[in-house]
Amino acid sequence: MKKIINYLLQGVLYIAPLGITAYIIYTVFMFMDSISQKLITKFFDIEIPGLGVLSLLIFLIFVGFLGRTIIAQPLKTIFRKVIERIPLLKFVYTALNDLFSAFVGKEKKFSQPVLVKVNMVSNLEKLGFITEENLEVLDELDKVAVYFPHSYNFSGELFIVPKEHIKPVNINSSQVMKFIVSAGLTGWDKD
Repeated sequence: MKKIINYLLQGVLYIAPLGITAYIIYTVFMFMDSISQKLITKFFDIEIPGLGVLSLLIFLIFVGFLGRTIIAQPLKTIFRKVIERIPLLKFVYTALNDLFSAFVGKEKKFSQPVLVKVNMVSNLEKLGFITEENLEVLDELDKVAVYFPHSYNFSGELFIVPKEHIKPVNINSSQVMKFIVSAGLTGWDKD
């Protein structure tokens, strides 16, 4: 009986946000359709079917615009000012922000998958991603920075590796990341 109740609650948790969103959109649609039909009928004495869809689209675009410009921007500015004043929080936030933007941001950093020989005796190799090729600042011109993600974890290690121990991998970087993070359990897509 306890399992059935848990399944019921899980079902509600999965369906409720979708159902509530659908209900709100339906209610707004009916409201907008009613108002727009009354106005068009009053002023032009004609009925246009589907006018509620157009009204709803315009309304949603307007709400999205207001949310992004009037609500989101000031909150982001306040959030950044608070973070700038707390050094440890600033450090953690910028590090996590950089890491997330490396995965999904405009300039994806994990786009060069490589196979790196990490043990010359046993020919042990690891999959990783080149994150920086220019290491002049470290005075290491013949080395690159390679990030090795951990399996089943959202962490990894950065190694400075000699270029001769790196072999480029001609596989989509997201496939390589999925393969590494899943400890090789996902296999490779047959695309």
